Amino acid sequence: MATLSGALIGCGFFAVNQMHAWRDIDGASIVAICDRDPERLRIVGDQFGVARRYTEAEALFDAERLDFVDIATTVASHRPLVEMAAANRVPVICQKPFAPTLADAKAMVAACAKAGVPLMVHENFRWQSPIQAVRAVVDSGAIGTPFFGRISFRSAYDVFSGQPYLATGKRFIIEDLGIHILDIARFLLGDVSSLTARTARINQAIAGEDVATMLMDHVGGAISVVDCSYATRLAVEPFPETLIEIDGSDGTLRLAQGYQFTVTGKNGTTVTDISPPLLPWASRPWHNIQESVLAIQRHWVDCLASGKEPATSGADNLKTFALVEAAYTGAASQQPVRIDDLLK
Repeated sequence: MATLSGALIGCGFFAVNQMHAWRDIDGASIVAICDRDPERLRIVGDQFGVARRYTEAEALFDAERLDFVDIATTVASHRPLVEMAAANRVPVICQKPFAPTLADAKAMVAACAKAGVPLMVHENFRWQSPIQAVRAVVDSGAIGTPFFGRISFRSAYDVFSGQPYLATGKRFIIEDLGIHILDIARFLLGDVSSLTARTARINQAIAGEDVATMLMDHVGGAISVVDCSYATRLAVEPFPETLIEIDGSDGTLRLAQGYQFTVTGKNGTTVTDISPPLLPWASRPWHNIQESVLAIQRHWVDCLASGKEPATSGADNLKTFALVEAAYTGAASQQPVRIDDLLK
């Protein structure tokens, strides 16, 4: 397979993980990087041996012949950069949150569709190997038809030290973290017809909500609770683990803290350790997320090579993004929100 030439736009906090993963993937290479901050360009370029560096995206697209671009900037810049990639007929990966608004996200999907270029959202949480293991059990039928799920992320980890901008936005936990957990709920239990939400701000030093609880009706009949908190102090800090409970017609599954996976079905109970691998460049406790970065980027390369639509395509991510918008709308109105109304 020929090596695909890619560029990374945005050399901030999380992009280093993407660069490590690109270096580990056969069939793709980052040949250029772009960031408006020359110091970040220098640090990432020197660390990963990338000589072609740009401070403006327009100059990058003008000078390079690219097979794809990986956009790892903050959300406000996503739409112009995605539309610039589409105008240059360059397939694009875009970091989450996909866009500032659902209208922007729809426009980005439409721009790439019109240009005929693939678009994938870097919605990596579903690619963690423990989450994939849960999906495999659901698909196997071992617990029958799911009728209830709880997908939970509760922590007191200081995420603001590495990403201080998170403390300043009026939207916080649903937009930054909850979007992942909502996507996992969709991934495991199917699309959602309605959502009810409640939020709170426990940490008064930040601008946005740091606690959110969402009740969802899934199209297939299951009900799920998605709960997220950065204000929950536990005896053992679980960050960044997602804990999962699913009840089915023939059994149950539980993904507990420490990656203990318990499946109870017609043939009894099994308990296994499904801890994610610690990649050579990864570090605890981030290793489950770092592993998922490698997995989703490898999936992108496979899709480009085969012509298949990515699992987390822009069109698919609209359904997850709609859940985020529904959560904020529902929390403000204290009323359920129908998802189809947002996707029209």
